[in-house]
Amino acid sequence: MEYWALVESLYNTTLSLFFFVLMSLMYYIGIKGYRAKNKYGGISSILCGICFLIFGYYNSVIGFLAFPYNGFMVWWIGMTLLFNLLFTTIIRMDINKMKREEKNEFKKEGKNKEKTILRRYIRRMTRENPYREVIPFRMELIRKSFHLSGLLIFLAFFGFMTIPPITLLVNDSVITFIHQIGPSYNLLWGDIADFPYGFGDFRAVVEITMFALIAALAFTIASDIIRIVWGPEYSFFNFLTKSMLRQKEKNAAGPQIYIITGFIFSYMLYMAGIIHIFVFFSGILIACLSDASAALIGKRYGKHKVRLRNEEVKSVEGFVAGVAIAYIIGFVFVGPVYALMGALIFFLTDYLPAVTADNLLNPIFIPIGIQLLVFLLGLPIGWF
Repeated sequence: MEYWALVESLYNTTLSLFFFVLMSLMYYIGIKGYRAKNKYGGISSILCGICFLIFGYYNSVIGFLAFPYNGFMVWWIGMTLLFNLLFTTIIRMDINKMKREEKNEFKKEGKNKEKTILRRYIRRMTRENPYREVIPFRMELIRKSFHLSGLLIFLAFFGFMTIPPITLLVNDSVITFIHQIGPSYNLLWGDIADFPYGFGDFRAVVEITMFALIAALAFTIASDIIRIVWGPEYSFFNFLTKSMLRQKEKNAAGPQIYIITGFIFSYMLYMAGIIHIFVFFSGILIACLSDASAALIGKRYGKHKVRLRNEEVKSVEGFVAGVAIAYIIGFVFVGPVYALMGALIFFLTDYLPAVTADNLLNPIFIPIGIQLLVFLLGLPIGWF
């Protein structure tokens, strides 16, 4: 086998192994959560593990990314893991220093050091319960702002008005850069002539979008696994988000893991030619924006409460807002007929499941449901 073909195979195998390791970890976390009587988190984490198993199999058979992007991803995963371990080490050292200061009663010194951001964060994580039953509206607003990631994916794939797709700009920049460092690139990644994409290549848009999704998963899941196994004070992502954890996220993956996993699953179906790209974006934007609208409007203006099967309380106002936004998004991307299916599935996945995260179900089931209706009705995707 040619040397660079062997290198490509090695990187691809490593990426597949990454997903299989995540599968095992999610199964462990799911069982841990289930035994801790957190059925919601336990089952949702196990479902994530099943998705990772599928991702690993897909990558080993078909491949998510062409070389050298699969190699770039492996290096990104390694750097992400190293960074999270470094942050964990810094936190552990600070905790040990704080314990020694308290033991030796260095009150003045301890008080001064607590003015640092890390010290205040550690105090809050170790002396208060970071897992909340009820999230205040301000924190809910920050949490739901992460749902805007669906719009970032849209910009990455389609761009906006006169702005070309972000992925296309990235690809063109990478090509320009590797030509500037030609000898170094040849040494590390092989002949520049074998680079898989050219300037303005649509294939780059497709695969770099997947690259961005997997990169986001790697960054968030490393931090989340550390949170679950070692404690929330060691999680860098938890530090960034100011600890907006809900009780059902204790001993379980966070909502950002569920929604990114759902994105990757549906986008994988698009790459495999199973669903239409407009169906994909209809599904993930409904999952993002409708869920955020339902939560925020329900919390702010909800007066007519509804108790769900899982004993969670939501409001009629939030339900109406979520379904309305779901239909509008579906109307724009797939037309009024298929928009009905998107809105219906949003309602079913958001309000009926008792022990499964809607952040995982929505971005998977909505595109699949819409595409199934497309297959059954045979109507064109768009305005009918």
